Amino acid sequence: MLTIRKGCLALAIVSALVLIFTLFTGSYGLARAAGMSLALSLAIGIGAVSFLQGYQYTAWIIAAVIAGMVYPQTFLHVGDFDLRNKWLILVVVQLVMFGMGIQMSLRDFSELATSGKGVLVGLCSHFTIMPLMGFLLTKIFHFEPEIAAGVILLGSCSSGLASNVMVYIAKANLILSVAVTAMTTLAAPFLTPFLMKILAGTLIHIKFLDMMMEIVKIVIVPIGAALIHDFLKLASARGKRNLYGIAIICALFLMSLSAGLWRYFQANVSEARLQSLEVLAFFAGAVLVGLIYHHLTRIFRNLDRYMPYVSMFGIIYFTTVTTAAGRDNLLNVGFLLFFVSVIHNASGYFFGYWFSRLLGLDKPSSRTMAFEVGLQNGGMASGLAGSMGKLGTVGLAAAVFSPWMNISGSILANYWRRREVGKEEAKPHANHNLPRITEPK
Repeated sequence: MLTIRKGCLALAIVSALVLIFTLFTGSYGLARAAGMSLALSLAIGIGAVSFLQGYQYTAWIIAAVIAGMVYPQTFLHVGDFDLRNKWLILVVVQLVMFGMGIQMSLRDFSELATSGKGVLVGLCSHFTIMPLMGFLLTKIFHFEPEIAAGVILLGSCSSGLASNVMVYIAKANLILSVAVTAMTTLAAPFLTPFLMKILAGTLIHIKFLDMMMEIVKIVIVPIGAALIHDFLKLASARGKRNLYGIAIICALFLMSLSAGLWRYFQANVSEARLQSLEVLAFFAGAVLVGLIYHHLTRIFRNLDRYMPYVSMFGIIYFTTVTTAAGRDNLLNVGFLLFFVSVIHNASGYFFGYWFSRLLGLDKPSSRTMAFEVGLQNGGMASGLAGSMGKLGTVGLAAAVFSPWMNISGSILANYWRRREVGKEEAKPHANHNLPRITEPK
């Protein structure tokens, strides 16, 4: 594998030379091919350089953006099938969230009570600093309404597991990190639509209930399926029997829906109740998926280890499609949007850290808050944009912000790792290791 990576680095050098040559000859077609070759070969070859290995995933995201920019039509349709189809985007984002959820466990939620003050500070900071900063930046830079709404949407999403990875690398308070991530995830179905309604309601039409249900489907359902797998790892015989009984009921419910019950509901119940029944069907599916996945892990022992890579592939997919869909908008505002992403992200780190220090949290916990506030769930933002049918506008912020969040988070985490807090400044339990967290998503 190392030989292949070194070969890709050599190919990257050749591609770069060809790209430079095309700048003088004006060969646009060759320039596109050389640029794509350079991005892909670097994404593979960067793993051969030890101090750059931590940025390989980010390199793939950048390659996805370049692919969407130089060959947009290739990544919008396969034959007559639209790759922006909202159901396809939903399934891909659910797969991403499921892969992330595999890295969580039920014990993460048990830390909510013991992390008390820190969790409250994290929850308040996350859902105030980033949405308000996003709103402020859209007022300063005057983006088009739907692109501005995307910036506010990203700021209003929950934190993702990338924050847990960065906290782990930085040797900060990992227990607090997973607790805050869990809490923001649980609060997102209520707080994200609320924030969008009050901050972006004049930019795009926001249906509170619709958005809340979409967040449940995008985030809560797949993570719930992953936690069922975690529950079965240590469940008692009685617990397993109870879950199998619930699974049978769920299977019968889903079969009855496909046999005609759903059509009956469509004809006889209100839209709000129909949405609730739809979410109930998703939860029923989550129970079955969690159960089936658990049994698959008993056959394929390393399946859990590969799920983060499935998540990464999913993120690369919708980054490519989002970039292709919004190519024209990116050509107009791409640099400005990137500049805003740097300010937005840095504001999260700065205010997350210093607001926590002001409220009396120790340094490791404040470093944790910096990551929890500064790193948003780009997958959730993309999924919501896809469900609105506005992937090329509302979804642009997530496509631009996500690569930078991975880069800046890695830099800050490694910086703090080298400047570890002294034991007298940290609580004894501040960095309880969770070995399963190994890769940023």
